[in-house]
Amino acid sequence: MSTVQPSMAKRYMKMKSEQLTYGLAKAKRMKVCYLFLAPYAILFFTFFILPIATSIFYGFTYYNILEPARFVGLQNYINLILQDDVFLTSVKNTFVIAVITGPVGYILSFMFAWFINELPKWLRAIAVVVFYAPSIAGNAYSIFSIIFRGDAYGYLNSFLMNWGFVDAPILWLTNPQYIMPVLIFVILWMSMGTGFLSFVAGFQGIDKSMYEAGYVDGVRNRWQELYHITLPSMKPMLLFGAVMSITSAFNVCDVPRALAGFPSTDYAARTVVTHLFDYGFSRFEMGYASAIATLLFLVMILCKKFISAALEKVGT
Repeated sequence: MSTVQPSMAKRYMKMKSEQLTYGLAKAKRMKVCYLFLAPYAILFFTFFILPIATSIFYGFTYYNILEPARFVGLQNYINLILQDDVFLTSVKNTFVIAVITGPVGYILSFMFAWFINELPKWLRAIAVVVFYAPSIAGNAYSIFSIIFRGDAYGYLNSFLMNWGFVDAPILWLTNPQYIMPVLIFVILWMSMGTGFLSFVAGFQGIDKSMYEAGYVDGVRNRWQELYHITLPSMKPMLLFGAVMSITSAFNVCDVPRALAGFPSTDYAARTVVTHLFDYGFSRFEMGYASAIATLLFLVMILCKKFISAALEKVGT
């Protein structure tokens, strides 16, 4: 027994040594490939990994740009959760927006892509541009500041007053009662972004013979076709669209600032990102802003994991 164990250990060490030698030799043979990958790897590290690591580090410090960063441990996170009432309001508003616009925008993007896929090729190209245009137009949402203007000259107020629905203008963008519904409507209008394009591309990449095989195997209608063939074939696009939907839902900032003002009335349009913007670029408390960014990053990662697990069950 004592002689068997050393021999097994020697064989194991020899095997690991051979694997290491083979790996080093393979890396040396493929050094040109790594050279081609280096520009992307450098850019990815510089503009993605390094900023995330820096934000996590500064989240544990007091840093106001003018003075060297001072380590404060978990104090920023304690202040956020236990003392910052505006942050809690921003978390509530952000989750309301994310829960409504995230899933609804995701489903709308998929459904519109599904309908567009049935159109003729030339009409499909026009429809894609029409639906995608609002998400790439820089300040397209600013037109809603005219539509929801809080006086009689606003388009919506003018329409409601002319038809006798209201007697006085409604303060759509300053009354906390109406701010959130208006923002959700505008965000949904702009939700046909990159995820929508990925769905359109996904439908085009499905092998048509799979539908023929499905009907032979017992698929009888379009809903069964969608669930058993289309969705399983588009899992990468579905995951990409979900990630983009999560990112856009949790990163709402420009629309509330442009429409409801900064700060908004009673912080009714305050989101986590506008709170981060306030502390980072108005008050220059970068340590506190980094703590907000780190929490937001963790929440988005958890949501992505949850959606990935849910998509794994599609079509099974």
